[in-house]
Amino acid sequence: MTKSEEEIWQILEKISDPEIPVLSIIDLGIIRSVTVNDNTLDGISEVLIHYTPTYSACPAVDMINAEIGVSLHAAGFKNLHLKQKLFPAWTTDWMSEAGKEKLIQYGIAAPIGRSCDNGKLEELKIVCPQCGSNQTILISEFSSTACKALYKCSSCLEPFDYFKCH
Repeated sequence: MTKSEEEIWQILEKISDPEIPVLSIIDLGIIRSVTVNDNTLDGISEVLIHYTPTYSACPAVDMINAEIGVSLHAAGFKNLHLKQKLFPAWTTDWMSEAGKEKLIQYGIAAPIGRSCDNGKLEELKIVCPQCGSNQTILISEFSSTACKALYKCSSCLEPFDYFKCH
């Protein structure tokens, strides 16, 4: 990895997900690759970033793209190309462990298991991020966004989101 690529990864680490601001786009695992080509005819480095949105119609994509552009332009990277890759589809398996811990600290239960486990939501033992109890019940398969389900803790009686495995 070149110094420029390392710098770009560090910049991307500071860009928050618009829907869950405690997570960076690196925590989410949506950035698939960063390539810098310094051998251009005009002498301006060319940056290529491949990313995979959490959903193909994710409403946050335009905002994330804009933030990437603004952040890299401010750091001197002027020739930027963002390429969306829809295959393979994004999975919660790509989330960082640090990101999952940030979710819990933020009050959202982190994905359990791997995406290929295909457990039914009502069968999962989701731990309440508020009190740590595993006495929780599924209220709705969908919450504030399609990627989350709504649970309620039977111990502390607080509702909370669970970031679904997919």
